[in-house]
Amino acid sequence: VQNGSLLMKQFKRLIIAYFIWAIVILVIPLFLIALYAFTTEGNEVMTLSFTWGNFAKFLEATYLNVILKSFWLGLLTTFICLVLGYPLALIIARCSEKVQGLLIMLVTIPMWINMLLRTYAWMNLLADNGIINNLAKIGLGPISMMYTDFSVMVGLICNFMPFMIIPIHTSLNKMDKSLIEAAYDLGANRFQTFWKVIWKLSLPGVVNGIMMVFLLAISSFVIPKLLGGGQYMLIGNLIESQFISVGDWNFGSAISMIMAVIMMLLMMLVRKVEIRNQGGKEE
Repeated sequence: VQNGSLLMKQFKRLIIAYFIWAIVILVIPLFLIALYAFTTEGNEVMTLSFTWGNFAKFLEATYLNVILKSFWLGLLTTFICLVLGYPLALIIARCSEKVQGLLIMLVTIPMWINMLLRTYAWMNLLADNGIINNLAKIGLGPISMMYTDFSVMVGLICNFMPFMIIPIHTSLNKMDKSLIEAAYDLGANRFQTFWKVIWKLSLPGVVNGIMMVFLLAISSFVIPKLLGGGQYMLIGNLIESQFISVGDWNFGSAISMIMAVIMMLLMMLVRKVEIRNQGGKEE
């Protein structure tokens, strides 16, 4: 008992260092963002002036267009990733464990490379003299793929596809395979088995994948900036420009707070879907 109590005391001492690190890295930056979001520009510590104007500014027509553009590209990216990623996750889940490990590694290998390098690679592939553009010219004639919706979508989909595949594969892999056999024994065909059993059991992974891909897509700024040629202003680009180019930290912090609230709401939605799928109640 004494040895156990000594170990607990040593463990608590280690936790103190972690909490200090978490406060410095997470809590203080979030507090500063919240402080900037609710104050006016040019304030000093002793003369803070609080306002809702930074959030009201986000509803102006110029910024509403940015929101609509971001959400449209985010939804389209998420939909395509789901349509392409779900069948691949289903195929991987039906393989043996060794093959699954190999296939998951192949899916995650692109994530080992920096996103900036991957985006530059797509710039070379989609350029006017790139491989993909030259192949497209054979059947379609002269065509420009760079700095278009297509190039931005390709970059978003290829960079964020693993975030859709992995959660869905995890849900499918945890699924009780005997339920599929029971569905077939009860006379269900392949579509009925998929829709009533496989799809419903994989729903937590689907929701997690949708949430991650959507949030990453609307908040991305490197991909739209490079593949869009600076012509695309998404929410991520808007936040970047407010902090770096414009210097309006208050408005940039307000946008960041709005994105944080959206993320929290989506996480609550994911939690409710998981509880409903498990047939349990929230504690």
